[in-house]
Amino acid sequence: MSFLSDFQKFAFKGNVVDLAVGVVIGGAFGKIVTALVNDAIMPLVALVMPSGDWRASGIVLRAAADPKDNVMLKYGDMLGAVIDFLIVALVLFLLVSRVVKFAEGRLLKSKPPEAPTTKECAFCLEKIPLAATKCRACTSSVA
Repeated sequence: MSFLSDFQKFAFKGNVVDLAVGVVIGGAFGKIVTALVNDAIMPLVALVMPSGDWRASGIVLRAAADPKDNVMLKYGDMLGAVIDFLIVALVLFLLVSRVVKFAEGRLLKSKPPEAPTTKECAFCLEKIPLAATKCRACTSSVA
């Protein structure tokens, strides 16, 4: 086989295409959740925080004569990234758990267990049909 036909078999396998679709949809969904967090939730967090622009807060580690040379530890930005992550994880958890519960409840309904069609002989433990009155293995009478 040629390299091109091997690559074609690999690239168009069902699993590879499904994975590619999942990655693209996951990226788009991630953008939606990030926009929700940045545009709807974080402004509400900023209202609750003592200063409005709390992401820009930090500590100056080295004061130099020229303010451009100062080194600043931006703990507000780091705290914002952690809060963003926690909110995105929470939203994903809630949505995914709801989708899984929906799938388990509606799409993957389990069938009720089927009634048994056989029973065991009390003497030899051979499986016999429910309607049988004698065991075919040991010829004992069974109720």
